[in-house]
Amino acid sequence: MLNQVADGVWVRQSEWVWSNAVVVRGESGLVLVDPGIDGSDLNELADDVERLGIRVVAGFSTHPHWDHLLWHSRFGDVPRYATSACANLAGQARKQAQEMAADSASGIPLDLIALVTPLPADGGPVPGEIIEHQAHAVGHAAVLLADRGVLLAGDMLSDVLIPLFDFRQEGQVDTYGTALDRLGEAARHVDVVVPGHGAVATGPEVAARFAADRAYVDALRRGEEPADVRLAQNWLAGPHEANVKQAGYSPG
Repeated sequence: MLNQVADGVWVRQSEWVWSNAVVVRGESGLVLVDPGIDGSDLNELADDVERLGIRVVAGFSTHPHWDHLLWHSRFGDVPRYATSACANLAGQARKQAQEMAADSASGIPLDLIALVTPLPADGGPVPGEIIEHQAHAVGHAAVLLADRGVLLAGDMLSDVLIPLFDFRQEGQVDTYGTALDRLGEAARHVDVVVPGHGAVATGPEVAARFAADRAYVDALRRGEEPADVRLAQNWLAGPHEANVKQAGYSPG
């Protein structure tokens, strides 16, 4: 079910990696940000949206990973946007995204994956400010809804995921730190942060999320093993090892 986290902002969480679909009310209707994950989630999200009684006018994908490029026919044949860099990469890697979706979840409309186009310069129907950076993925974008005190952070600032670097890009340690600086400036205007995966952060939790991600990245920059409680999840061992390799050091 949808949980309202601010005026005109609702979140629905999937069991799959605690993924958050976000519904934002804009001036002309609803914008769905990263809707997902499997077919039942998408159908239930469509039910939730219908109960709001407001039409969907657009979609927005925060970055070009398959689980953020999904859609369902019940949301309508409306424009789906992303940053230019994200849209370009999503188009190039669409077949791979479809294969990954088919392997990872059930009931996803594969033919609707990754059909995103570059967001117009004026933002079109997507409300707020788009903050584009290159951490975690090419063309990754956060959405700052300053008038509602909300930051939609994409796949950053999670309580369950460590920072995850992009294997396509070098220098992710510094890039990630720069992205956190930019998002930190934006977060001065908010008291709610919605990550792509994990619990919504409110109040003092917002600063704690930034501190945890910064501590992880700074430890890798120093060539040290991070003291991060999120690493207690065994399934993050592989992604963490990949981060360590990209950071260019061998743990002692």
